Order: sequence, then C-alpha cells, then structure tokens
Amino acid sequence: MKERQLNLTMLTDFYEITMANGYFENGFVETVAYFDMFFRKVPDGGGFAIMAGVQQMVEYMEDLHFSEEDIAYLRSKNLFCEAFLEYLRRFSFTCDVWAVPEGRPVFPGEPIVTVRGPVIQAQFVETMILLSINHQSLIATKANRIVRAAQGRAVMEFGSRRAQGYDGAIHGARAAYIGGCVGTACAIADRDFGIPALGTMAHSWIQLFDNEIDAFRAYAKAYPTSCTLLVDTYSVVKSGVPNAIKVFNEVLVPQGCRPAGIRIDSGDITYLSRKARKMLDDAGFPDCKICASNSLDEYIIRDMLIQGAKVDTFGVGERLITSSSEPVFGGVYKLSAIEREGRIVPKIKVSENVSKITNPCFKKLWRLFDRESGKAIADVITLHDEVIDDSKPYEIFDPEHTWKRKLVEHFYAEELLVPLFQKGKRCYQMPDLEQIRSYCAEQVDTLWEEVTRFENPHRYYVDLSHRLWEEKERLLSEHTF
Repeated sequence: MKERQLNLTMLTDFYEITMANGYFENGFVETVAYFDMFFRKVPDGGGFAIMAGVQQMVEYMEDLHFSEEDIAYLRSKNLFCEAFLEYLRRFSFTCDVWAVPEGRPVFPGEPIVTVRGPVIQAQFVETMILLSINHQSLIATKANRIVRAAQGRAVMEFGSRRAQGYDGAIHGARAAYIGGCVGTACAIADRDFGIPALGTMAHSWIQLFDNEIDAFRAYAKAYPTSCTLLVDTYSVVKSGVPNAIKVFNEVLVPQGCRPAGIRIDSGDITYLSRKARKMLDDAGFPDCKICASNSLDEYIIRDMLIQGAKVDTFGVGERLITSSSEPVFGGVYKLSAIEREGRIVPKIKVSENVSKITNPCFKKLWRLFDRESGKAIADVITLHDEVIDDSKPYEIFDPEHTWKRKLVEHFYAEELLVPLFQKGKRCYQMPDLEQIRSYCAEQVDTLWEEVTRFENPHRYYVDLSHRLWEEKERLLSEHTF
C-alpha cells in the first residue's frame, strides 16, 4: 500500500535553491547534467550493503511542485529574482533517472542512482535522493547482518521508540523488513506497508496486576491462540517460567490451544534460555518458542548461539533501528558530466584524498556472475555506450592497482541500473515489499561466504572498463597542477 504522502519539495538543502537561482540567472536552465549517487564505505566494516529507499525517492520525484506558500517563503528571503520564482511556480520534473533495484547488494564507488536532466532539476533532487537511500540502505544493511547472525531464526524489528523521529521508525521498519526481518513492532508500518505487526506485552502489564500469575491468566484468556508471556519481570526461573507453565495448563490446554512462546528481556539470556527450555520441555511444551530481546545486535546474537542459547526468535530494537554501531551510510551525489552542443562532456572532482576522486562520464553498472555456481564475480563500471559481451572472455582489472588483472570466462553479465523515469514520467513498475524482501535474500545468496562474513570480509571488486579508466586518467592529467 502506498503511504500517505506529504509535499516534501522543500525538504532540501538551502544551497540547492541558491544554486538553482544562480544557474537560472546565468543561462543554464536548459543545460543538461548527469549526477551519480554512490557511497564510499560499507557500514560496520562489512563486505556489502543493501540497496533500499527507492520507492520513497520515486514518490518524491512524482510529486515535485512548489506551492504558493513555498514561493512566498522564498520571496521573503530577498535573495531570488521574480523570474526565477515564476520558473519555480511552473516547475515540472523532466529528468531521466536510473537506480539499482531495492534489495540488491551494492558496493562502494559504484553509481547506485543516476540522474540526467536540466541541471537545476538534477541538482535540486540531491537532498531527498541521499536522505531516502542513505537511511534505508543503512538500516536494511544492518538488518541483514543481524538476520544472518540469527542463522535461520526469526528476527523482529522492535525499535520504534528508539528511532530518530517518526519517519525513522516508519521507514526504518520498511528497510528492516527488506533486510530480512519477519515483522515489526510499529503498527503504522503494518497499516501502510503490510509489514506484519508483532508484539506481546510490557512489564507494566505484569506490574498492574496484584501478582504475576493473574497477569498471565488475564493475557492468556484474552489471546489464547497467540499467547506469548513476558517472564522476566521478577525472576525467570523462580516465578516467570513456572507461572507461565501453570497458565498454559490451566487456560490454554483445556481450550485445545498451545502456547506461542515466552519472552526473556533481561539477565544472562543464554543461561536463562537453557533453563527455560528444559522447564518447558519437561512440562510438555517443546513447541513453546523462546524469544530474546534487550539491546541485541549481530555480535551478541552470534555469541549467544555459539554458547548454546536456546532461543527461537529475536526482538532487536535500538541497535537495529539506529544502526548504532555505525549510524551513517555516507552516500554522496556528484556531477559526472554535462551536455554541450549535443556532446557528453565528462566532469571529475579531484582530491588529495584518493577515495574522494570521482568517476566521470555517463556510465553503466554491470555485475558478472559465474555461469556454473551463479555466484557474483565482480562489478564493472563502463561508459554508457559500452556492452559487456559475455560470449567471450573479458579482462577485469583493479583501477587503483592496475597490474592486478583477471580474465573472466564462462560468465554472464547483468546491467544493474534500471530506468525509473524517462523525461520525468515514471516508467518503472515498483515491486511490492514482499517481492523486494525475497529478492534481497536471493541476491545476497549470490555472494560468496568470504564476502558476507562479519570480520575482515573479502574485498569484492568494483572495476572500471578500459575506456572509462582511460577517460578518468585523461581528466586527472588535465587537472594536475
């Protein structure tokens, strides 16, 4: 379901507007520019990131317009000429846009969004492109790490109350679902996106009653077919689990119902889950699931399982919804070319920091797959008019250490950037969230285990074609002082 949409046209950096006015006054209204979004580093030292946020970016672009209130605000700044304000009043988005589909693994340095169009328009959308893709890609990437650490056990996103604002909670839940979580505690994300809303009770439910067992009885009577009890309000082993077992026998079994589970939210969960598992099994409830929560992340989950924790599901909150270990994705948006007299003129940003030197030109992005295993071999960035012929061997090389070369054989090549807009009209049918989530799992599975490990992952190569590399070298030599 499409979420309720606000007019977010003015959610932009102010310098996008001052530059737009400057472009207007200097006669650049019809100048066509090419911009790329890319990122420089995978969060948490990981081997790959997950693309997310494309739907929100698309919805923003479809609704770009300046209201009379926006025009009045800009006029009040006394910075912009009336002709420019009239241009904004008649503003119509006419750009071409390409992006990597949501759910696909992406790597540093490669264009994951490309915009071509009049420079005022292509520049203006920078802020919302970065905001949409940076945030959701960050959370989807973190969620995928946590889901992989859980080794097939369900992970639920429980972070709404710790997110950075309501928008972070809603879109964070969406991104976490793409990354592999099975559901969310956020009810509005269920309403607007169809993400299963999950949850049981807080400790306050237990405390409200005179005693724990009465609280359990009341909940079991209210929800006999989905009864999960929070057992750590007082003592997991001495009261929580024993009282839960009593209520299961008293309330659920006579109705022909089975308990859904118990949740442990504090203490040494590895130890407590082992104790609880034995108690439940001995009482005849081997099918009762044990859920763990309380400031979990991929490393804690991994260690718990190594140490023998008997946990079936995980509820992960603050460290997922904020990606607290590394809360910035770091995507950037840079000019790569302009059109002049019908020609594409490449542009480059040079820096003494090598990682900040950009790749010029209008480009394509390819992924090479091994035909036998189906695993991804490398990504290659080419000029827009190049085609990788996978019917014959193709040489790839490291653009920084050019002596590192490899002849790739028995492979097939896929273009990763798909068209979203042509001349401002959407031409892309957005898949539903379930399709994106399944696609993500499928695409992550094309990566070798060496790339997906948490510590010191194998570097996945993103190479340049020979022609693109030569063009970059030419521009670098022109701008060396």
